[in-house]
Amino acid sequence: MIFALIVVPVLGLFFGVHRYLWCRLVRDTTTPGSRPRRAGTAALVVLSLLALGALLAGRAGLPFLLQQVLTWPGYLWLALVLYLVLGLLAGEVVRAVWLRVPARRKAREPDGRPATAGPSVPAHAPAPDASRAPAPSSAPTLLPPRTAALPPLPTPPRRLFVARAVAAGASLAATAAVGYGTATTLRGPVVKRVTVPLAKLPRSAHGFRIAVVSDIHLGPILGRAHTRRVVDTINRTSPDLIAVVGDLVDGSVADLAPAAEPLRALRSRHGAYFVTGNHEYYSGAAPWVDHVRELGIHPLENARTELPGFDLAGINDLAGATEHAGPDYDLALGDRDPARAVVLMAHQPVTIHDTVRHGVDLQLSGHTHGGQMWPFTYVAEATNPTVAGLERYGDTQLYVTRGAGAWGPPVRLGAPPDVTVVELASLRA
Repeated sequence: MIFALIVVPVLGLFFGVHRYLWCRLVRDTTTPGSRPRRAGTAALVVLSLLALGALLAGRAGLPFLLQQVLTWPGYLWLALVLYLVLGLLAGEVVRAVWLRVPARRKAREPDGRPATAGPSVPAHAPAPDASRAPAPSSAPTLLPPRTAALPPLPTPPRRLFVARAVAAGASLAATAAVGYGTATTLRGPVVKRVTVPLAKLPRSAHGFRIAVVSDIHLGPILGRAHTRRVVDTINRTSPDLIAVVGDLVDGSVADLAPAAEPLRALRSRHGAYFVTGNHEYYSGAAPWVDHVRELGIHPLENARTELPGFDLAGINDLAGATEHAGPDYDLALGDRDPARAVVLMAHQPVTIHDTVRHGVDLQLSGHTHGGQMWPFTYVAEATNPTVAGLERYGDTQLYVTRGAGAWGPPVRLGAPPDVTVVELASLRA
């Protein structure tokens, strides 16, 4: 019952949106029965089925190769749908205004009189005298040769012209937005740098640099080449420590182990650490924790380790509660020395209020993607305490990275991917 209450409205919205696109892009811009109308209708049907296939392929357990075939066009089409709808909705305003503008008046003569087909005859001109008319002649009258005139080009009706103009403008804008967003994702993450002062950090740990990366999202779209780009970006920063803050994968170890292999090349003075994100629990968290350990990355499952000058702790993601492996602050922080600074790795920033209650100095999170695609940035802001960047909550600071990959459409618009180098600063330095 609950499944039906969720799925039926979602499918209704999905097909309703595609119906709207068909009306504005196909029906309103073509003539009934024409070849363009048939082709446009067929294209929309195929693309909508590809999008459904992309959304359901992983859940249906389809072979990984088939998932790759479906997800690239399917997810890119979903991104195009978003911006096509936004463009066409803006075009509704243009359409309403344009169709209300009066049509251009008929052409007039230079003196203001309406144009006529033949020469004008003065109203006071005398009637012709029939007696003076020339006698009819039997000889044929030679008429000057007529110049063959080309038929005028057919002009589309006003409504058709407006519909085509709006459809073309929306299509160009949507294609440009998705193309730019895809290129942004495939270029790989940029490096951000932020300094975080910690009151308990000793002078000996001043300047300690943590490379924070999250939401790499290896899967049918982002694979081994994407991992290499992320690893190269991290290694170029020469960090003291690497923190992988969840959502590493979207798929099983069997399918994605080759894509994750470049992670073995991560380099830092004090190693790399990992905590689970919600997508690990959709993909099989236990096998991935074991595989990450084989790659030389240390999982922190509600655990803590001592580093020079501070403690590094990690908690499982909230999604782990479905497997009785959710976050456990007492297990991760219960017996620590409260005089030492503690940095906590936690995938979702919504845990910050529990983190504050446990006296953590700094929480490192991801999950939000910074919104990934405008206007979803507003949704991310409404559902997370911090979408991206550094903020303070009481005595605890929270840093949220936008992540290095993308979920769903490989498109980043208004929220470019990043790897952040967090430099810890001692107030005693």
